[in-house]
Amino acid sequence: MSAELRKRGRPRGRGEGGYDQGGTDNGGVRALDRAFDILDLVAASNGLTLTQIGQALELAPSTVHRVLTTLAARGVLESDAITQAWHIGPTAFRHGSAFMRRSGLVERAQPVLRRLMEVTGETANFGILNGDAVLFLSQAETHETIRAFFPPGTRSALHASGIGKALLAHARPHELRRMIRGLTLQRFTDHTLTDPEALGADLARIRVRGYALDNEERATGMRCIAAPIFDVAGAAAAGISVSGPVHRMSDARLDAIARAVVQAGRELSFGMGLASVESERSTGPVAATD
Repeated sequence: MSAELRKRGRPRGRGEGGYDQGGTDNGGVRALDRAFDILDLVAASNGLTLTQIGQALELAPSTVHRVLTTLAARGVLESDAITQAWHIGPTAFRHGSAFMRRSGLVERAQPVLRRLMEVTGETANFGILNGDAVLFLSQAETHETIRAFFPPGTRSALHASGIGKALLAHARPHELRRMIRGLTLQRFTDHTLTDPEALGADLARIRVRGYALDNEERATGMRCIAAPIFDVAGAAAAGISVSGPVHRMSDARLDAIARAVVQAGRELSFGMGLASVESERSTGPVAATD
């Protein structure tokens, strides 16, 4: 079993004795809690069997089977008859689509993402802040064989992603302090910024030059350039990025890609009603310094 399926166990502080006889804990319902644990696990995979789900979550097969059967009846999950692997179902897709309809920004981003992909030749991504992570909502994939892939619903650590660092860099000072305190600066590669001071210095550079650079910080051999998208109040509401392998996103191309990404961020900021003078001041100059 891969590291993606490492055992997760029960949520902290939720042992069997933590629930009352009605199966609740602090107003929660144990069966629902387990169902969402299973749903989260399956959503983050390319298909898991009942046995793999039970092992990853330390749940009895009978328990997993009951939850899977219930979710399948609602179309939230579905099973491959040949491999016996479980996957996200159409109902879950509809629920996710409803979330994406909350803001017209996702629709506005689609043509901008496509143009950005065509101009740079690399995958373009759109994401928002989601707790302590970036939630990717949309993507325009490159036609290249080797490419970055962040399907809608994928979450990525703030400190090790281009969009994440762009959002951190342009957060209000008090919000940034709170967010940094709550982050676990996990190391993903030798380039990941796990020291708060080093991360702070990088965020300062991002504010000056107008874009963030993930330089193999999440995945070895991959780079990402990202820019913030500002709402009408001037707050960084989302981010747009271009991701690809280092051999294509070379040092010689960083300036050109950064300019395209920052311009895309400005275009979407204008679409949200932000005045151009505010956007220019917020994004700052574009100059590759890394």
